[in-house]
Amino acid sequence: MKAQLLPEIETFLLCPTPEGWIEQAKLKENESILLIDHANCEKKAAFTALNLIVRYTELGDLQYKLSRLAREELRHFEKVAAIMKRRDILYAYLEAAHYAKRLRHHLRKPEQERLIDTLIIAAFIEARSCERFYRVAPYVDEELSTFYLSLLKSEGRHYQDYLALAAQYSPTPIDERVTFFAEIEKEAILTPDDEFRFHSGATA
Repeated sequence: MKAQLLPEIETFLLCPTPEGWIEQAKLKENESILLIDHANCEKKAAFTALNLIVRYTELGDLQYKLSRLAREELRHFEKVAAIMKRRDILYAYLEAAHYAKRLRHHLRKPEQERLIDTLIIAAFIEARSCERFYRVAPYVDEELSTFYLSLLKSEGRHYQDYLALAAQYSPTPIDERVTFFAEIEKEAILTPDDEFRFHSGATA
């Protein structure tokens, strides 16, 4: 059965991945960049989860869900690294896209509010990652397509987990903050970037 993008993700994200990004992702010369940056993103996702576990030890549900999430992200990293090895792609340094920085620029400073914002931002990053895997899968080779589509279920669950944790630990409804970051995320993904990356903007 053909893999499907969660309908709620298309609603959650205010815009689809720009066609300009997809056109660049289709280029053979960008394959190594896409894979290296994907590997970097998986490591950063694991680090984010582990950092939250260390920082918020008293939050039991967060501890459980994010320890599981971190393990999954590291397994994804290992799978990307294995694909790179089979393709003789060397793991070189790549400067990160500005996407996450554009979102985190709006983190509130008070501790509890910062936690909620961090969880909401992580939900958007996971949702966008899921959407990008889905959009690019038809245009890459069979191995990569199968791999990207295999990630949809876990990435979709990660987005749901982060959003549920934000709602659970916020003393007030998170709807307004989610709406705020939805606009920021849309702007971030539509802002042109100079370099092609997994989360880069409309053009590179």
